[in-house]
Amino acid sequence: MKETRFAVVGNPGGRRVEMFTAAAVAAGLPTPRVLAWRDVLADGAVFEPGETVRIDSPGEDEEVEWLLRGASDPTRVEGTGRWYARFTEAVRDIAAAARTAGATLPHDPGELAVLFDKRLCHGVLDGAGVPVPPSPTSGPQAPPVRGWDDVRAALGTSGLRRAFVKLAHGSSASGVLAVETAGPGRVRATTSVERTEDGRLFNSLRVRRYDTEAEIAAIIDRLAPDGLHIERWLPKASQDKRVADLRIVVVAGRATHAVVRASRSPMTNLHLGGVRGDLAAARAAAEAAGVAWSEVLGTAERAAECFPRTLCVGVDLLPGPGWRRFAVGEVNAFGDLLPRLTGLPGSGAEGLDTYAAQVAAVLRTRKEAHRDAAVRARHER
Repeated sequence: MKETRFAVVGNPGGRRVEMFTAAAVAAGLPTPRVLAWRDVLADGAVFEPGETVRIDSPGEDEEVEWLLRGASDPTRVEGTGRWYARFTEAVRDIAAAARTAGATLPHDPGELAVLFDKRLCHGVLDGAGVPVPPSPTSGPQAPPVRGWDDVRAALGTSGLRRAFVKLAHGSSASGVLAVETAGPGRVRATTSVERTEDGRLFNSLRVRRYDTEAEIAAIIDRLAPDGLHIERWLPKASQDKRVADLRIVVVAGRATHAVVRASRSPMTNLHLGGVRGDLAAARAAAEAAGVAWSEVLGTAERAAECFPRTLCVGVDLLPGPGWRRFAVGEVNAFGDLLPRLTGLPGSGAEGLDTYAAQVAAVLRTRKEAHRDAAVRARHER
């Protein structure tokens, strides 16, 4: 069997590329060949026969942000519609280049396009029977959200007094508003979006509240051209007086890593003040409520099954009050950046971080394919 060689489309020197490179080298493989996103976006990609091509996140690079979004300031919120169009086009080009070279791509361009559109992803999950928050914007046939008036109408007709309004192509809680309504003119939004006097929107590390309909309408009207997704704000379980959810990493169909994220705000993202919670306590709480831990992990695996040609996803699992019920909030194509987190007991990834688990899965798949090919060859003699 030929030696596995990785090529990574990513940002050289970035955390993701460095951690994946370390995982490949630790597995005894050659140092991955890195193709910079800025070069790929400008000139395309050329791969070598037999390479396994990893597409990594293009985030955390100002030049790449400009090429994708038309904005050099990575804290700007607007421009995600353009980002999505350019990113999915680039992924299709990468896939074509990999096919031409005879390289392997453990990411499906069509699935990535769905994963990066919350409306489409929600529709796929819902159609597969995966529990998700109710949404009036789910699936490709849902009407577009053109601004605050449409959000107001959707909240009213759907009976949603509390809802999350999200950028359809956003990530890391960018542009997310947790909206609460209490009758005509009474509305409040919790968000990390900071609005300047001239109306521009920026992501902030501080979660803030807007208490007037005019302010909230101005933000949503500005975001709407990029595409918006609305879903019910489900009440969540708590841990240490913080609301909590779970990020479950699924590699090759199996839940390998999990972390509790807890926060005093509706957004549990770690960069917005969320903290890693107690996973053992979460498991104990679920089992005390009559929910087997295998069932919890199984919900994440069912979500990942909707994307069978994507090696790794990060599933955001929303536990209901008392840890009795679970729903899938999002499925993230690049949800594996969890430094220092090792695999779950019994997952096959014990002692491995998320990147090492993916390297191991690729090696295992190649070994199985080589074995199956050898068996077929013997039978054909």
